[in-house]
Amino acid sequence: MQSRRTFITVSAAAAVSQTIRGANDRIQMGLIGPGWRGMTVWGCFAKHADCAFVAMADVNKKTLAASAQKVGGKIETFADYRRLLDRKDIDAVLVATPDHWHGPITVDACAAGKDVYVEKPISNTVEGGLSMVQAARKYNRVVQLGTQQRSGQHFQEAARLVQSGLLGKVTHAVCLQPGSYNQAPQPAAPPPPELDWDMWQGPAPRRPYSPMRRMWRAFYAYGGGLVTDWGVHLTDIAMLYLNSDSKGPLLTSASAQYVSAARDLEQVPDTFACSWQYDNFVMSFSNVVPPNAAFNMQGNWFYGPRGVLHVNRSGYHVFPVQGRGMPGGPPPPPPIEAKTVDVKEDYENDPDTTAHTRNFLDCVKSRKRPVSDVEIGFNATLPCLIALLAIQQGRSFTWDGKTARPA
Repeated sequence: MQSRRTFITVSAAAAVSQTIRGANDRIQMGLIGPGWRGMTVWGCFAKHADCAFVAMADVNKKTLAASAQKVGGKIETFADYRRLLDRKDIDAVLVATPDHWHGPITVDACAAGKDVYVEKPISNTVEGGLSMVQAARKYNRVVQLGTQQRSGQHFQEAARLVQSGLLGKVTHAVCLQPGSYNQAPQPAAPPPPELDWDMWQGPAPRRPYSPMRRMWRAFYAYGGGLVTDWGVHLTDIAMLYLNSDSKGPLLTSASAQYVSAARDLEQVPDTFACSWQYDNFVMSFSNVVPPNAAFNMQGNWFYGPRGVLHVNRSGYHVFPVQGRGMPGGPPPPPPIEAKTVDVKEDYENDPDTTAHTRNFLDCVKSRKRPVSDVEIGFNATLPCLIALLAIQQGRSFTWDGKTARPA
């Protein structure tokens, strides 16, 4: 005869075992934020036969209707994402909202027993990112950040070259991405009738509607400019290649200026240079890319005494260092071979995102942590979030992992 304690233990174990799905079980999903990027990632999920989207939510009625029509089938739509989370038959959600909603929606989804694939960056604030890590661990959920380059075949191949010691000890990680998202000033206007502007703002400070705010990546309140939008892809690769997924920056500094864009303290400046000190390397990120007719110089650069590796979505290059050595000094390191791997990028049918979504679905079934687990995603986003603080406050910051607060 079972005691009550034994019965509770056995029942709990049975409940956990029910969440470990078989290889052929279909995972039912919801999509929160079915805009352009949300639908692009949905297309990558749709390549996998073992998942199906049964519901979606958005604060824009036109976006919601158009996206539901594209998905087809008997998909249920909601104006409020919380009603989607109420559905007991939904196993996981794809979150592709503006960045300021990533934290609240992920926390609510975890509390509702859903696994989460959330677009990068993890959040537009350090506190929001921490709340996501805490919720994922508290509710034992699988949370994958959409830093899909980690799942790319040529990105992984280049990582092995760096980690093998091909370049020697890497001292510098340099990140380059041109552009900015700054918006010209526009006056306040009534929001379009299909948009719930109050719900769109959510946890952000209340502002009157203006069409420029729909280009939300430019604004601190909703995104983080190019610093977080592209920066997180680049810092994520640096963390992966340099075995720093569990590390935070010891020191963060940044310089920025409104050069081509109008001065607007609510928007991230259009010109910036960020720098970070880690325990055994330094990293920098700038939105200037030197012109080069031979190849696209955007992406990640890793510098070692024997060579330099450059990687982006178009492939990777290995450049040997031609060392002569100093008179009376140690001999130069042995030469390495130059190497070029070219890849044709297909953003709409991205194999990296397809592989990344596959990894997430596999982990939903196995309950293992995914390749861009929420903690890895937090540490990849963290340097960019602290850099935004450095830009706004005009000073450097240290990071104390014990207190989890920039100082």
